[in-house]
Amino acid sequence: MKRRNFLLGGILGSGAMLTTPWISSWASAPEKRRRSKPFMDGLVISTWNAGIVANEHAWKTMQEGGSALDMAEKGVNAIEADFSNRYVGLGGLPDREGTTTLDACIMDSKGMAGSVMCVEKVKYPSSLARLVMERTPHVQLVGAGAQQFAVEQGIALDDYVSEEAQQMYDEWLVKSEYKPVINVENHDTIGLLAMDRMGDLAGVCTTSGMAFKMKGRVGDSPIIGAGLYVDNEVGGATATGLGEAVVRTCGSFLVVELMRQGMSPQEACEVAVDRIRKKHANVKDFQVGFLAVNKAGEVGAFSVQPGFSYALHKHGENKLFQAGSLFKG
Repeated sequence: MKRRNFLLGGILGSGAMLTTPWISSWASAPEKRRRSKPFMDGLVISTWNAGIVANEHAWKTMQEGGSALDMAEKGVNAIEADFSNRYVGLGGLPDREGTTTLDACIMDSKGMAGSVMCVEKVKYPSSLARLVMERTPHVQLVGAGAQQFAVEQGIALDDYVSEEAQQMYDEWLVKSEYKPVINVENHDTIGLLAMDRMGDLAGVCTTSGMAFKMKGRVGDSPIIGAGLYVDNEVGGATATGLGEAVVRTCGSFLVVELMRQGMSPQEACEVAVDRIRKKHANVKDFQVGFLAVNKAGEVGAFSVQPGFSYALHKHGENKLFQAGSLFKG
């Protein structure tokens, strides 16, 4: 018998192994999920203060008969269309070359996903990501290819440039120094998780990326498993803040997998933030926040720094909350 088969046989044949806490917890988690009834009233949870507006649009979509996927898309569309926003959509601050590029991803209840990165002149990158998911054999399209696909799908390119964003860019050029400001420049994302009245989940994450980033830089927002992950058997999660830190830890996927093992959404978000703390020596210098929801309609939120707000629309009420944090103000 080969060594690897011998070891595998030894593990499977040992009843004692199943008594170890993490294995028994993992083994029992699926049964716990089957006993937990899905939340059937519908809910929406999204990042930052802008989530209040996004939630309202998502909720209205559900009331009109829309699915969780429709809710997620229409919710963030409202923020992408707000050109006064400097961190999402075409009104966002540009990269260090002066060009505004957009990133977005979307994921539905069937595990399908679509993503666009570094796309220019597209008003609704989240909707373009949905088209990638539904009309191509791919998950990700980037840059000029994503823009070409948009045109092929009948999307008119938008040349909008924010005068305020241009002025801020001109001021930045004087020194050309990039120093992220916690909870100001780093809240460059809206992530939204929706559950419809069938108990199905979907999510979207969309951004204009960090201001004055290097040309071609992509953060976590359009990356499935980093900025967003949805598993309809378990729950969903989304992230905001310093994308590089989230990518390094596969943050949203980690949160969902922890929920799969039996953790509550709140516990899972806290463990994911602690994982980031352990992986980064400069964790006090940046912000990352996670949101999560499970099939029972329980939600969780946690961040590295204080100041991470999120909006929750549940039981017909749309309210803003402050997440707990690793460090205190």
